[in-house]
Parts: sequence; structure tokens; C-alpha cells
Amino acid sequence: MTLRIAVQMDPLETINVVGDSSFALMLAAQARGHTLFHYDVRTLAFDASYGAGGRLTCWGAPVTVQRVDGAHFTRGDYRLIDLVADIDVVLMRQDPPFDLGYITATHLLERLAGKTLVANDPASVRNAPEKVFVLDFARFMPPTLIARRIEDVRAFQERQVAAGLGGDLVVKPLHGNGGKAVFRVPADGSNLGALVEMFQNAWVEPFMVQPFLPDVSEGDKRIVLVDGVVAGAINRKPGAGEFRSNLAVGGSAEATQLTSTEEEICAAMGPELKARGLVFVGIDVIGGKWLTEINVTSPTGIVAIDRFNGTDTGALIWDAIEARHAAM
Repeated sequence: MTLRIAVQMDPLETINVVGDSSFALMLAAQARGHTLFHYDVRTLAFDASYGAGGRLTCWGAPVTVQRVDGAHFTRGDYRLIDLVADIDVVLMRQDPPFDLGYITATHLLERLAGKTLVANDPASVRNAPEKVFVLDFARFMPPTLIARRIEDVRAFQERQVAAGLGGDLVVKPLHGNGGKAVFRVPADGSNLGALVEMFQNAWVEPFMVQPFLPDVSEGDKRIVLVDGVVAGAINRKPGAGEFRSNLAVGGSAEATQLTSTEEEICAAMGPELKARGLVFVGIDVIGGKWLTEINVTSPTGIVAIDRFNGTDTGALIWDAIEARHAAM
């Protein structure tokens, strides 16, 4: 089976060829003989007057890729691409922010249902933002507050102290990514007011608050699931002077194994991920037991996982996509 694949992602010029998961997926698809096209989400256009059901197009170009830094892709001529007539699979991989532009793109791509496969499923991506979908599995999470009022945050902090969990908090944007704008608040709350003001001015949505988990010093595990089944994991450790372990902010990766609790977490959510069409998902677990995020928009980590484990996660993802396409 050969497929025509349109990759919706950020500019190829900005790709880190060493560790980027989207680039690894493109390499894996190309190795199978699939044809690749690249387009910017901002070029999506839906013409409702074009025949029954309308027509969704993008302005894209055929590309070939290779893992050679600085010469990692060649691009053909741009042209108008019909995402039904010209494409078999859309790989939705542009990075957040998860804003109205992102949400609108999922609405447009949802109109391809039954015609062109979109991975991950756009309606499910829209309905499962990382720090909201995870609330469906709250029994595995640390105590969590989503709010905007400083009074709610102070009351939450007091409850954590009373429960013996310490008073330090972590505050982060609800739709952030890559460890950006994640702050630690000390137990005395000395910087809480300023942080809440900043979050209120920078984002219209509420923010997430959780107790600071000292176990993060031992790492934050990224576990990748493919069609609901564990494909592998890495442990990400914070760099010097940091408590954030994201690789994008200087964390380092190491090989790891799943704990029994992590296996339980994956078993609990696996069937739901598969049912929702969330083919490639990355979850984050601290201390072997605290689930903090379910990443569905543009999950990462497969390059490091494959390097440590000798696996081929890209192949597993394309196996799952090809099977879903064949079943359409």
C-alpha cells in the first residue's frame, strides 16, 4: 500500500532533524514508499459552493526528506491540493498554541471524515486538550485545580499544606506546551499574586495549579501509546538549576521501564484513546505514579525512545495509520 500523505506542520526550515518526532514520522513514511506533501495550516480553505459537501484545499508542495542537517529536505512546486482527491492521509502535526486557529483547523479537517483519514482524529484532538482530557483519569493525578481567581489558588494551597503535601505549587498555562511558562510558587506564596496577574493578562482561559512534586528531580516519564498500546518510554530529567524536565528546555533523556502503576494507567486509558482515533499519544508521569498530561496535539519523544530501546516507533505509528486507512 502506498499513500499520499499531507503533513500539516510548522515550517520545515525550523525542524531539528536530530530529535523532531514529526520529521521522524516523515522519514518513516517515505521509507515505506509513501508520497509526502507539506502545507501550512494557515492555507486551509473550504469552499462550500464546490459540489456536494464542499471542497477542502491547502496550498502545499511535495517534499522529500533526509536526516542531513541543513539539507534535510527538498521541495517541489507549490500548488493547490484537494485534500480528498489528491490525499489519502492528513498528518496533523503543527505545534500548539491550542487557540482558535487550531480549533478552527480541526473543524475544517473534521469535514474529511469518511473520505481522507486524519491522524490524530481532529474532533478528538479538539475535545481532548492535554490538561483537560487528563481530568477523565483524575484518580491517577496529583491534586489539581483549574481556576483564575487568586482566592481559589490560596485556598487550594492551604488544603495541600493541611494534607501534608507541602505548600509549594506549580502553576502553568492550560494550553501551553514544551514546559513554557511553568512556574514554581514557594509555600509562602511570595510570588503568587504577580504570577496570577501575569496569567490573567496573558491568557483568557484559566490556568492549572498542582502541588510541586519533589519526585520530579528523579525525572518526568514520557510514555508513548500507539492506538492505545504502549510503544515505549523515556525518563526526562531536569537540567542543572531547573525543575522542568522537558527536553525543549534543557532536560536530558535516559532509558526507563514502566512501574506497575504506570502500566495500570496505560491499561485504563488505552481503549479510550483507540476509540477516539488518537493514534499517537504521549502521556507524562512523575514519580512512577502521578499522571500530569495526555499529549494528543503534537506529541514528541519517539526519537529518544527508539535510540534507547532499539525500537521503531515510527513504523508502529504507520502500521496503525495504514490499518485505519484500509478499514475506511
